Amino acid sequence: MKYLGHLSRKDPLYGYLSYDILPQVGVHGPSPDFRVYQLQASNHVYLYEDQVSRTRLIGKFFIGVANRSPEGSFHYMEREFNNLNHLRSIGFTGYPHYIARPIGRNAGLNCILVEEFCYGISLDDFIVKAIREGARDALFQKLTALAYFLATIHNRTATGVRGDMNADCSYFDRIMDQLKNRGYIGWDEAENFHRLKEQWRGKEFMWEDNQVLVHGDMTPTNVLFGDGLWVIAIDLERMKIADRVFDVGRVVAEIKHFFMQYAGNKWLAEPFIGHFLWEYACHFPDRERAFRSLVRRVPFHMGITLLRIARNSWITGAYRRQLLDEAWETLR
Repeated sequence: MKYLGHLSRKDPLYGYLSYDILPQVGVHGPSPDFRVYQLQASNHVYLYEDQVSRTRLIGKFFIGVANRSPEGSFHYMEREFNNLNHLRSIGFTGYPHYIARPIGRNAGLNCILVEEFCYGISLDDFIVKAIREGARDALFQKLTALAYFLATIHNRTATGVRGDMNADCSYFDRIMDQLKNRGYIGWDEAENFHRLKEQWRGKEFMWEDNQVLVHGDMTPTNVLFGDGLWVIAIDLERMKIADRVFDVGRVVAEIKHFFMQYAGNKWLAEPFIGHFLWEYACHFPDRERAFRSLVRRVPFHMGITLLRIARNSWITGAYRRQLLDEAWETLR
């Protein structure tokens, strides 16, 4: 988090936060004085802290994101606002599962979405501490909580419509195109990956489960933990209907990525991956059957996530090669 200074009273955002947002959270009184902090996020996300009331607000701007039109920015702003409200409307408003409250959005201010600030420790902190400080028990406990959270969302929103591997394969194709266009992968290797994708498309069990609402971007920075089983999810602009393993596979691939990157040993991730999948499966009538179903389908989404990570510009060439090779081994 980077401190940027105070929000000018002449800035239109000052008036919006002061007169439209603060009253909605019960703050009335002297003129606020907002300190501004920039957060690490894929979009332009800032923390606004009023020094008078000590109220904290999160402002997420959708205009200014690379390759996104004004119309697209408005769409994503509205989409996340509605996604947050929808999950809150079906019960995610208290312990142990919580979705941040959206307070307002304003298309005229660079498509800003304002949410309440939620305290919590992100999953990446627990993974890194398990690697560097041996805090394994804490990571096991938080993965139990996350499995409970995701299973609750997925089971509560099951559609009764069977999975659609074609949509997942189209997502795979987009990631492969990005890797090729950025020069991270050659044509021949990309074709080999596409052949693996088609083999997965042809597996009957990849179509067997009901589609559910998935978070859509379940990276370690997008989930926060409090005490006990308390879980808070943020960044819901990519929420969609899909196979539940879209989320589950991303979590386990991110765990493997962290152990590859920080510990230099992917196998050290296996106890945590197995624990997470087993804990997720316990929220079904037949735990062992659910576990077997997950284990069969998860590798495809693990592979996609490893490829997705490999496309990032901050990844070094040598480590990108490791990710690509691991994606290949996972998908084989």
